[in-house]
Amino acid sequence: MNESTPSPHSPPRLGFVELKDPVVCLALGLGSGLSPRAPGTAGTLVAVPLVLALQQASLMVYGLTTLFVSLIGIWICHYASRKLGVHDHPGIVIDEVAGFLITMIAVPHGWQWLLAGFILFRFFDALKPWPISWLDKRVAGGFGIMIDDVAAGLVSLALLQAYNHWFI
Repeated sequence: MNESTPSPHSPPRLGFVELKDPVVCLALGLGSGLSPRAPGTAGTLVAVPLVLALQQASLMVYGLTTLFVSLIGIWICHYASRKLGVHDHPGIVIDEVAGFLITMIAVPHGWQWLLAGFILFRFFDALKPWPISWLDKRVAGGFGIMIDDVAAGLVSLALLQAYNHWFI
């Protein structure tokens, strides 16, 4: 097998042609999921400007937007995984966007909090400790693609809020 031939166990490579479908484009984080290395991190980076913009709005607007992205993300992930022919292709990163939005709910403003949230979310999303790993392995479909990132976001949010409550 040469370098251009993918391993039979690796997902197919994606290119810019997938971005022509607007739903797949959203699933791929507006193209950030096409990153050859760490597409989940690239997808999370796409969420940073959204978090910064939403932090200027009310908590209700932030929460409703996060809920909307999380719920529509289920359908987007389902659609994209069927269109790409791979369940939870690494390029699908709308789940990272939702997870990071969850991480940053009602977190104080400031680059230190943004960085801490980013690191915590990426840590829990990448390592998938229990129960995140259990959800990742046992829940299928668009909901299955989203739920482990939602769980990683909730754990990260809980840690940030606990730190803010007890130490600040």
